[in-house]
Amino acid sequence: MGILNIWLLLFCFLLCYCPARTAANGDYEVLLQVKRSRLQDPDGNLGDWVASSGRSPCNWTGITCDDKNSTVVSINLSGLNIAGEFPFDFCRIRTLRSLNLGDNSFGGDLTSPSFSLCSGLSHLNLSSNYFVGDLPDFVPEFSVLEFLDLSFNNFCGEIPPSFGRLPSLKALLMVADLLNGSIPPFLCNLTQLTRLELTQNPLQHASLPKDIGNLTKLETLWIANSNLAGEIPDSIGKLTSLRLLDLSGNALTGRIPDTIANMESLENIILFNNQLSGELPEGISKLGALLQMDVSQNALTGSLPKNIAAMHLTTLYLNDNLLSGEIPDVLASNPRLQELKLFNNSFTGTLPRDLGKNSELENFDVSTNGFTGQLPQYLCHNNKLQRIVVFKNRFNGSIPSSYGDCRTLNYIRIENNQFSGEIPSGLWSLNGLTLLRLEGNLLEGTISPSISDAKAMTSLLIGNNDFSGSIPSQICHLSDLVVLDLSKNEFTGGIPSCITGLKNLQKIEMQENQLTGPIPASIKSWTSLTDLNLANNKLSGTIPPELGDLPVLTYLDLSSNYLSGEIPPELAKLTLNKFNLSDNRLHGRIPKGFNLKLYALSLMGNPGLCGPKSSELPSCSKVSKATLYIVLALAVCALLLLVSLIWSLRTKLRICFYCYKRKRLLKITTFQRIGLGEGDVLDHLTEGNLIGSGGSGKVYRVKLKSGRIVAAKKLWSGDRSLEAETVFRSEVDTLSRVKHGNIVTLVFSCTGKDCRVLAYDYMENGSLGDLLHGEKEAGLLDWPQRFKIAVGAAQGLAYLHHDCVPPIIHRDVKSNNILLDEDLRPHVADFGLAKTLQQVRADSATECQAKEEMSKVAGSYGYIAPEYAYTLKVDEKSDVYSFGVVLLELITGKRPNDPSFGDNKEIVKWVKETIMPSEGEKGEFKNNHFCNLNQLMDPRMDPSASDLEEIKKVLKIALWCTSIFPVNRPSMRRVVELLKERTPTFSKLDIDAQ
Repeated sequence: MGILNIWLLLFCFLLCYCPARTAANGDYEVLLQVKRSRLQDPDGNLGDWVASSGRSPCNWTGITCDDKNSTVVSINLSGLNIAGEFPFDFCRIRTLRSLNLGDNSFGGDLTSPSFSLCSGLSHLNLSSNYFVGDLPDFVPEFSVLEFLDLSFNNFCGEIPPSFGRLPSLKALLMVADLLNGSIPPFLCNLTQLTRLELTQNPLQHASLPKDIGNLTKLETLWIANSNLAGEIPDSIGKLTSLRLLDLSGNALTGRIPDTIANMESLENIILFNNQLSGELPEGISKLGALLQMDVSQNALTGSLPKNIAAMHLTTLYLNDNLLSGEIPDVLASNPRLQELKLFNNSFTGTLPRDLGKNSELENFDVSTNGFTGQLPQYLCHNNKLQRIVVFKNRFNGSIPSSYGDCRTLNYIRIENNQFSGEIPSGLWSLNGLTLLRLEGNLLEGTISPSISDAKAMTSLLIGNNDFSGSIPSQICHLSDLVVLDLSKNEFTGGIPSCITGLKNLQKIEMQENQLTGPIPASIKSWTSLTDLNLANNKLSGTIPPELGDLPVLTYLDLSSNYLSGEIPPELAKLTLNKFNLSDNRLHGRIPKGFNLKLYALSLMGNPGLCGPKSSELPSCSKVSKATLYIVLALAVCALLLLVSLIWSLRTKLRICFYCYKRKRLLKITTFQRIGLGEGDVLDHLTEGNLIGSGGSGKVYRVKLKSGRIVAAKKLWSGDRSLEAETVFRSEVDTLSRVKHGNIVTLVFSCTGKDCRVLAYDYMENGSLGDLLHGEKEAGLLDWPQRFKIAVGAAQGLAYLHHDCVPPIIHRDVKSNNILLDEDLRPHVADFGLAKTLQQVRADSATECQAKEEMSKVAGSYGYIAPEYAYTLKVDEKSDVYSFGVVLLELITGKRPNDPSFGDNKEIVKWVKETIMPSEGEKGEFKNNHFCNLNQLMDPRMDPSASDLEEIKKVLKIALWCTSIFPVNRPSMRRVVELLKERTPTFSKLDIDAQ
């Protein structure tokens, strides 16, 4: 009997083991077959997928097997740079439950009937690839699918009805595709869904389904920037498990539903940039677990609920709405409030007196409202406050003295209110303060000498107040100062001569004071200065000739002073948009460059000045009759000589006339005040002056008659394509209206049938790319120089994005398009691909392309943001990504696609892998302790200890700029702020975005 039992057990074992063994062998064969026929593996990441005697794939890269029977249950090839069409044959593995092909280069469509083979999957991730066409259709057999991620591809059209018949689906992610249909009601049938993400799709006629409340297990609802319209349905209140509600950047209308009070699990409400209206629901205060509330940039109206403090908020963003009413006092009792932003609304009344007393407030912005009364004295009670922004209100009284003891403050804007009295003495000397704006108030007193301690100050604007006394020489200790505005006060005494040592100054405004003495003469270090306004003072002495050597000065107003002497001829070298020397005591002949009628009004009120007879000023001399007769006689002789010469050379002149007539077909457009003829440029476009050649043409170094040196780019004469014309026109249209110290200056353009020339100010040091990667030694660039270049380039891009109307997107930011002058000042160049934000948005609204066709991607390899490659949709955040790559170049000294990274790997991925080699080390990164930092830095640099801290700061900014999701990247204005701050503060969301 015992022997029989043994045989029975052995027989059962064979029945169970042999099918499993056979299945494992079948998986092995399927994987090898797919690798040979379907996959392209340029990096050799699947090198261990080879035939072996063991016939087991369980140790192969990306393969996970069941521990009991060694059958394949999961294939994860994410981020391995694999290409090819979708490998349907993987799904022939009957035990396969999870397939992850994310972050690769797979393409084609998924409409093949073979897709039904994958019905046994519970997890399918195809994100960040190049799939195109319609979304796949799911047959009824897909009953166990729980996770589906199709984000960052080029799927277009409507969401198929089969998506509503996936009974087990918990996560549906289709972020940043090209879906241009609606949000179908049948998605509300997915009652197991916990995540629904449709952000950044060009949906049409889309609104939230009225039965959205059926998704009672939903924890994340993220449909931002997707053209949503209509109202938020009341049924949304049934989503009691929801933690994140983000419907920002749409066109939603109506009120925020009262039922939102039932959503007790909410942590984030993000509804900014819509057209919502009405009052905030009173019941919103029941959301006791709420951590962050952001309804900025809407059209909300009404007042705040009285019991808002019960929400235990850490961040309250209500900015950019039409909200009104007063702020309830109970808000001050909220113990978790850290950030309060109410700007750009219509709030009135006074702020709660105890605001900040019970919480660790860090960021306070209530600007552009109708607030009155005094500022709360406890804003910095817990020594955490960093920013106070209250401009454009009707606040009055004195600035609380407690603010002078707030050592954490780094940003203060209280301009355009009715504050009076003196500034708290400690406020002048805050050593972390970068910006202090007080203009447009009734403040008085003097500038404290302790201002020398505010060494981080970059902007000091206290104009249009009642300050008095002299300008203290201690202001010269602010070596990082960029903007200085002391205008419209009662300052007396002289301008401190040491101010010429502030090399970073870009704007000086001291007009309408009682200043006396001379203008400081040794000003050659002001190489960044664009604006100088000293009008309406009592300044005396002569005008310093050195003003004419300032390379980017465009605004000069010295009017209504007691200046004497002659006008220095060096001033004619300046390219000025505003120029005024009127009402002084100047005398002598006007320099040749100022003979134009354009300057007449700018020179009036100087009785001693004289000019040519054609000007509106007194003539410098009169010609006698005898001299006139002599001139006439010489003219007659010259005429007779000319006639005889023409008669003798008439044949040659016919040829010359023909050549001249053809030459005049060229059209020259000047964008600076220079006298210019065709021969001044065209005659110098010779091989001897050639300094470079590229894909668009040749570049020549040309010295004009005025002494100005320009770089003239002559485009290839044979390229008259529509694309070439578009690039040329974009460059001219953009640069002709852009004026900034960190943007290249377009001097003139020349167009003709066979000739197109663009001329810019010549840059002595070429491009940043040349210095970092060319034959020149990059070791000449130490870290402080690299950092200065980073700040300047960021300022130029911020000007394009935030100060131009309409905003301009460069679309080809790279180190080769950042030119450096003789002082290594950066100038953003090459605007051939630039577009206004309106143009970009119009382009992104076009219909979905054919399945296999992709329009040309704008930009340069290595700098292109992920959304360029996957969706062809761009905005200003694409420039931010490219700038982040430039920052990584400055730190590493490597090209964006340096061969040392390995095949098909770019600098962003290499840097992240180097500093974060494993998930376990992310905590170190978040605490600003980078792994392997020495492996990143350019070995040609020799950074000091303080440089290392600055490098870490810039590295963190670069990683934030190169976030995969555009919505997570900072604006260029924020990038400039972070670069300039000594110890910038990154919020938790900023760090997570990295």
